Amino acid sequence: MIVALDAWLPVGFSTPDGERARLALHEGTDWQIYEAQGGGRILVAKQLLAARWIESGLLDTSQIRSFEFCGEKYCEFSSGIDYVLAPVIESNSPESKNEAISFAESLKATRNIDATSSVHDAIYVERLSRLLPTYSLSARVSDDVVFGTWLTGGVPVSVQSFRRLRTLTNWLGASHLRDVVVKGGFEVSEKIIGPKPSSPKISEQSKTAGMAKPEEQKSTQFSLAGRPELELFINEHVVDIIENEARYKALGIEFPSAIILHGPPGCGKTFAVERLVDYLGWPSFQIEASSVASPYIHETSKKVAEVFDKAMENAPAVLVIDEMEAFLSERQSGMSGQHHVEEVAEFLRRIPEAIKNRVLIIAMTNKIEMIDAAILRRGRFDHVVKVGMASEEEVHALLEKLVKDLPCENDIDVALLAKRLTGRPLSDVAFAVREGARLAARAGKDKLDQSSLLLAMDATPLRSNDEGTSRKIGFI
Repeated sequence: MIVALDAWLPVGFSTPDGERARLALHEGTDWQIYEAQGGGRILVAKQLLAARWIESGLLDTSQIRSFEFCGEKYCEFSSGIDYVLAPVIESNSPESKNEAISFAESLKATRNIDATSSVHDAIYVERLSRLLPTYSLSARVSDDVVFGTWLTGGVPVSVQSFRRLRTLTNWLGASHLRDVVVKGGFEVSEKIIGPKPSSPKISEQSKTAGMAKPEEQKSTQFSLAGRPELELFINEHVVDIIENEARYKALGIEFPSAIILHGPPGCGKTFAVERLVDYLGWPSFQIEASSVASPYIHETSKKVAEVFDKAMENAPAVLVIDEMEAFLSERQSGMSGQHHVEEVAEFLRRIPEAIKNRVLIIAMTNKIEMIDAAILRRGRFDHVVKVGMASEEEVHALLEKLVKDLPCENDIDVALLAKRLTGRPLSDVAFAVREGARLAARAGKDKLDQSSLLLAMDATPLRSNDEGTSRKIGFI
């Protein structure tokens, strides 16, 4: 909703560069931003504010035009529809890496000219690669927080708190996010980012043979605590192809095929996908009912296409299709309408295209029997992986990994805990450890102990809709 402002200029006012002002969209003490009749925007500033920008070197006189209206002297600058012109604190978060880099470069260019003025209250003029301070009397905010707040769309986080920033901008991916932050003039520790998704070094001799020497393989592998078979599958069918691209390309394998993970709620599908996205450090995009479903005909297909387009624009990337039965159920069912047929057809067309453009597609479902047969055929989803509830050995491995990261007493019996938690969703296993740690802290303990974990399990009853049978991972 646009709130009506007390505009300085009337609707239809023609500025010196020929643009016609419409609604006033944003305002400050000495400036206003108007929507232009042609769809762009117009920045209007009082002459004293514009003079400060010129004196500081952020603008020169050729970039703005002066005019008078009702006895007041103003300067104006017009920006086309393809460029952002908005207050920093009211700008939308970026939708692509290129948009993020444009802001980063504008921040750095501004700081190269004016190293002291606060930019938390600035006007972002993308066309000029500038953040124009408005010199308000509000409390100063540091550049790293201004940058982080803009990247996240309003969450006040520093770009130097990289781990938190990464969780809030997971669509961008760690390596791309690092590029953006560095472009803005900030340093990022390689330790924080973790392994980069680049190929390992291959000797000239190995290149000729089409293989990398064993000692030159990447030392850190993707790991999935508690799910060794699923970990092995992902390493073999995804990670190895990505990290040894030249070797596979020589034999006609361009990029990993699309994958479906299916199994009961709580079996660890989402956990596995999150770990893989984190490992690769690529931008991630998601298609789920809450984000793209619409009651309007053609609208869902349009939103699906937009997500695919964004993923391809930011490739290499990961595209996750959650609860795929909501979009890709059997078209021959009596409940299928023309709009549903259209949605399935959009996926059928887009999946091969996205893979060719280096988008890793992973879909998840609890109801594989509902999925349309055309989607399941090879060439679209080459791998349909059944993920069952974790076995006792797998629960034991996950528990060991979780407690290893915490200060613990020597009395913890992981085997006993694993036996009690077998058949439960992996989310219950992780929750039991978190709850045990909370109970230990509440009791004044500085280490996690067996009694706290047992209390936590007693407080975590099996929910009635959880599936308690233990099944192995399998392949269709």
